[in-house]
Amino acid sequence: MLTALSIRDVVLIERLDLAFGPGLTVLTGETGAGKSILLDSLGLALGARAESGLVREGAGQAAVSACFAPPPGHAVLALLAEQGLAAEDEIVLRRVVGRDGRTRAFINDQPVGVALLRGAGALLVEVQGQHEQIGLADPATQMALLDAFGVAPGLREAVGAAWRGWREAEAARRAAGEAIAAARRDEEWLRHQVTELAALAPEPQEEERLAAERQGLQRAERGAEAIAAALAELAPRDRRGAGPGAALRAAARALQRLAPPTPEAADPAGPALAAIERAEEAVAEAETALSRLAEAAEADPRRLERAEERLFALRAAARKHNVPVAALPGLLEAMHNQLAAIETGSAELARREAAAATARAAYAVAAAALGAARRDAAGRLERAVGRELAPLRLARARFVVELAELDEGNWGPDGAEAVHFLVATNPGQSPQPLARVASGGELSRLMLALKVVLASGSPVPTLVFDEVDSGVGGATAAAVGERLARVAARVQVLVITHSPQVAARGLAHLRVAKQAARSRAVTLVQALDPAARREEIARMLAGERVTEAARAAADSLLGPAA
Repeated sequence: MLTALSIRDVVLIERLDLAFGPGLTVLTGETGAGKSILLDSLGLALGARAESGLVREGAGQAAVSACFAPPPGHAVLALLAEQGLAAEDEIVLRRVVGRDGRTRAFINDQPVGVALLRGAGALLVEVQGQHEQIGLADPATQMALLDAFGVAPGLREAVGAAWRGWREAEAARRAAGEAIAAARRDEEWLRHQVTELAALAPEPQEEERLAAERQGLQRAERGAEAIAAALAELAPRDRRGAGPGAALRAAARALQRLAPPTPEAADPAGPALAAIERAEEAVAEAETALSRLAEAAEADPRRLERAEERLFALRAAARKHNVPVAALPGLLEAMHNQLAAIETGSAELARREAAAATARAAYAVAAAALGAARRDAAGRLERAVGRELAPLRLARARFVVELAELDEGNWGPDGAEAVHFLVATNPGQSPQPLARVASGGELSRLMLALKVVLASGSPVPTLVFDEVDSGVGGATAAAVGERLARVAARVQVLVITHSPQVAARGLAHLRVAKQAARSRAVTLVQALDPAARREEIARMLAGERVTEAARAAADSLLGPAA
């Protein structure tokens, strides 16, 4: 409910802080005192259109804050949570209007768009006035109210679940049909691609395996070349080349021609020849070792070529299909599946169509049950509202709940019919939508009758009535007050009234007055104690001159309401 309203520099209001409690709060005051300014101020906080003319003369900006204590689990909490706004026990809607007409909006001191402010406000307050009906004139709200009045919640939930099931089945049917149609359009191209990829036969992890194989073969080739070069140095195949072995043998032959100086003397070339012999043996041993190594490390150029060709083919196919090489096996499988879908697609589509038809039938059954419950509830609601009309001086009016069957294309999660609240205020007149009723006073009282019946199902915790008693008095005004009190037993009600019979019903009474301050008119609001309240109701009965008779009449009105 609304717990506080703070107004700064709005038209004639310089500074005003009001507190509100549960039940019925009445606002009274002479015409022109500024009661409408209070509604305009509340409207600002709720996201209504703002104009620079609302800023008090001499002030730079106007500001209004409305504080609410929403009931646990209320829809506004979910709305704010979706927007990342924390809200627990208190929600503060604030609006600032500059002299240039620009506005800023806040929820719990966080800047927000006006649309979000308006959405939150609509969930918290409903205003019923002679020229403005926010909420009840909306067909979606009317449907929700009818369901809350007399339809078991499970029926609407069943329709919502059936609708979702039908939508899912329809989506699957469409997807199957579209897949088959697309596959058939591309069948020739698809078969060519499958033939090409199947011939390539890509394997999982093949690129990594081939890359590793190529790297190993390249290493082996480089090793074989190094060994061959070493062998060529030790034992050149070119006969003209002189390897170390030939050089050693030539050196030995040359030394053998060296004769000793005397027959008895030692051979001077002996040590050198022995060293040459050892060197020849080492060279021969090196040649043997290198030959064995060359045999073991013999490269396979053809194998390396095949690996490189395979890698090139795989990567070319991947570029063609714009996928990684690793995805080629999966792509081939997917293409095979697409071809298989062409062959088996008709049967799959038939299954999807049958499932969609079954889901539609289930929805139709659930929607029919909901529609029947709504028709029953509509009759009961018409009778309940009808009983409230005569005391509100609407005896000739007729309230009608119309359930219009929708075309299948307009079926939805809320059912297969639209709900419209209609009224005919005179005999012989065709029922019309609520918003088209000509008389503002009649419409306000009709709205009150609806609220009396529907208040228990209202999702909005605060109702505001602006002069719902306009143009009536006596017994009718008393009936209006009695019904406002009944509504206020279920939700918070604020009413602006000129009727003493209505004012006497309030649990709290605020008096709006205009007075001069510093050569300027200002609007003030006073919370009345019992004595002041008695005097105000007497003034409403008698006018400017309050008599003892008027006070006695006020006591009479206040007595039953006390």
